[in-house]
Amino acid sequence: MSDTSQRPTFGPAVYYRDPFAALEWLEKAFGFTRQFVVTTPDGKLGHSEMRFGDGYVMVCGGWPGTPATSPAALDGKNTQSVHVQLASGLDAHCERARAAGAKIVREPEDQFYGDRVYAAVDPEGHVWSFGETVRQVTREEAEQASGLKIDGWV
Repeated sequence: MSDTSQRPTFGPAVYYRDPFAALEWLEKAFGFTRQFVVTTPDGKLGHSEMRFGDGYVMVCGGWPGTPATSPAALDGKNTQSVHVQLASGLDAHCERARAAGAKIVREPEDQFYGDRVYAAVDPEGHVWSFGETVRQVTREEAEQASGLKIDGWV
């Protein structure tokens, strides 16, 4: 197994009814790479991790005795999403995802806080958003552009 001590502090886990199909799709659509995949003796996914930049996501199947968490298993209900910050190439990334069958639910658009963002839904209904910083913005500029009060801007 690879050196897992280099993991970021947070690592989301996303559950799929068909995790092997999800691994393939996430590679094709979003450019994630498999870090490692553990398969049980009966051919089920035991655990997997995919990398993108300096982050990672665990792609999982259902665990016995735990509630279903895939939107596809919950009539499309979704209570979370995963955001991925890109260094560059957001528009091309969006087109790659679209070509792979992602449903783009927010087209790429510049935001008041300096990022360009889009959001996509994968084949099982998980929402993924992607952002790229396109300009540096001060807190004051963001407040003026949005009409919002912003605390904690660093």
